[in-house]
Amino acid sequence: MVNKFFGNFTQKIVKLLPAVSTLAIAVIVAAVVSASSEKLLNAVNTSALIIVVVILHNLCGFAAGYAVGKLLKLQNPKCRALSIEVGMQNSGLAAGLAAAHFAQYPLATIPGAVFSTWHNISGAVYAAWLRRKDEENNA
Repeated sequence: MVNKFFGNFTQKIVKLLPAVSTLAIAVIVAAVVSASSEKLLNAVNTSALIIVVVILHNLCGFAAGYAVGKLLKLQNPKCRALSIEVGMQNSGLAAGLAAAHFAQYPLATIPGAVFSTWHNISGAVYAAWLRRKDEENNA
């Protein structure tokens, strides 16, 4: 609707929107990580295990999303979209729910905080890899 009623305005700002999105994501990640920063620094013994589990969870999400798309006989672009959607779950929500409902477990927010950072990195790398793979196949 904004584009329909303010088309001239949206055409002027459309090039700025990726930067605005990136800034918004960075602010959200910073808020989630900073809320758990003291716990992260104090949990050195468990941090390596948490990082490994978070990475495996993320990779399994990418794989499961793609596999379900293939099982449903979706076209490749939809399989990829499903893969990214499943792999990029809401880590900020996870950290918030852990803080609210598992306050008696002080380390409960750490996986959400680690995932906030990791999934933004892995998602960008995965999307770039898929784009490069498409470019190679179309060349």
